[in-house]
Amino acid sequence: MDRAAVAFEDVTCTFAGRDGARPYTAVKGVTLSIGEGEFVSIVGPTGCGKSTLLNVAAGLLRPSSGGVRIQGERLTGINRRAGYMFQAEALMPWRSALGNVAAGLEFRGADRREARRRGEEWLERVGLSGFGDRYPHQLSGGMRKRVSLAQMLILEPPILLMDEPFSALDIQTRQLMENELLELWSANRKSVIFITHDLEEAISLSDRVVVLSAGPATHPIGEFAIDLPRPRDVAEIRLTPQFIALHDRIWRSMKEEVLKGYAQTRNRTAA
Repeated sequence: MDRAAVAFEDVTCTFAGRDGARPYTAVKGVTLSIGEGEFVSIVGPTGCGKSTLLNVAAGLLRPSSGGVRIQGERLTGINRRAGYMFQAEALMPWRSALGNVAAGLEFRGADRREARRRGEEWLERVGLSGFGDRYPHQLSGGMRKRVSLAQMLILEPPILLMDEPFSALDIQTRQLMENELLELWSANRKSVIFITHDLEEAISLSDRVVVLSAGPATHPIGEFAIDLPRPRDVAEIRLTPQFIALHDRIWRSMKEEVLKGYAQTRNRTAA
C-alpha cells in the first residue's frame, strides 16, 4: 500500500475509572492503515470502541499510548485534513440550509458571497436545490443528512470520518443516502473511515471491512476485502450471491464477539 491517509500505530486508550473504580481500557494496541482513496468501514459489538478510534483519528482524543499519522505526518492536535460527520445532527438551528453549508467557508475567512455561491452549488449536488432558505426544523431527516454531507464536503477534506451518520433514518431513506454518499465519493475519491453497527451497510459501501473485538481492550480481529464491482446500488448489491457469501463469512468472524458484547451489556444493566 502507498502512503496511508490514516495510520493508527499501536494505539491504546485508557480512561480513569469513576468513584475509585479501576481504569478502563477501551482500545488496546490497535495498528491499522487506511489508504488514500480507500473506503473502510469499522464494525463490532455495541460499546466496543469504534467511536473512540474515530475520535483519535479526528484529533479529538489523545491516545494513552501509540499515535496516529495523517498522510505520513504525526497528528498532534485537531486533524485539519479531515471532515467529521457525527451520528447526532450538528446543524445550527438558527441558520438556513444554505447558511449551514456555507458556514465552514465563512469561518475560514472566505468572502460571504463566494461562500454562499459555493454553498448553493453543493446543495444542488446533494439534491436540495431550492431548499437553501429552509431551516433544519423545516427539513426531513434525510434532507438534514444531505445538508450535513454538503456541510462537510464543501471544505474538500481529503479524509472523511463518519460515525454512524445514517443510523437514525428509516430503511428507504437510509439506502437513498448510502447511494448518495457513494455517488459523491466516486466523483473524487476521499479516504473514508465509516463507523456502523450494520454489517450490510458496511459491505455495501466499502472497499474493506475491519471487525473489532468486544471490549474492553478492543482490537481488530479481522479485515475483509470487499471485491464487489463498482458503481453499486446498495439495495441491488445485497441480493447478489457474492454479497451473501461475504456477509456470511464476516458475520461468522464477529458473531461470538457480538454475543460477548451483548452479555456484557446485560450484566452491566443488571448490576
